[in-house]
Amino acid sequence: MTDIRDFADPKLRSTIKKRSVAILPIGSLEQHGPHLPISVDSDIVTEVAKRVAKNCNFLLLPTIMYGVSFEHAPFFNLSITSKILQNLVASLAESLAKNKISTLIILNGHHGNHKPLKDLENKIQRTSKKKIKVHTFSYWHFMSREFDHAGFVETSLMLAISNKANMKLAKRGFMPSRISPEKREKISKLASTHFIKATKTGVWGDPTKATKRDGVRILAEIVQNVTKRVSKMAY
Repeated sequence: MTDIRDFADPKLRSTIKKRSVAILPIGSLEQHGPHLPISVDSDIVTEVAKRVAKNCNFLLLPTIMYGVSFEHAPFFNLSITSKILQNLVASLAESLAKNKISTLIILNGHHGNHKPLKDLENKIQRTSKKKIKVHTFSYWHFMSREFDHAGFVETSLMLAISNKANMKLAKRGFMPSRISPEKREKISKLASTHFIKATKTGVWGDPTKATKRDGVRILAEIVQNVTKRVSKMAY
């Protein structure tokens, strides 16, 4: 892995000649209940990207920490519009292409970013005249457990990668497993636009049983599966 921030220009340009694949983590800054910091999405996706970059010998780009999180209002969020996110990533892709990087792996860590980023793939390849290939993945699609928001999964992952979780403040939130699939789908759609109407605590799931051990196991599964997927399309 090469974290581009650590290299001087001559060494970096020499390195790019040998490996022209870069991975770009994108997260968000938004509420994650009373027990987790607003940096959760950015923290987790950064750690996953670091490990995948190391496994695949990719160039690691700095994380974009701002995402499309308006659905969390009036809970705290620092959001940018879908258009701004798309323009930012498109500009970075254009710059990467000019610097002889031929493949960009976008690793997404926030649900609200997924559609804007997927919509961008073909546009970038078209406008760059195929000088750079773009592939977008959301890391939670690479684990067997069902995803949540500040629940068991995210809390376990944060316990595995940091000391930022305050488990004394962890409380059970909205529990989708206790309702019918039909009602659950309806509430999920509501949460995608007005999260507070789905859960007044800002938590989707139960963080109280989260453990570092579970986080280590889930993280290893995600990294293994993402590595397997992206290593096949890299060069």
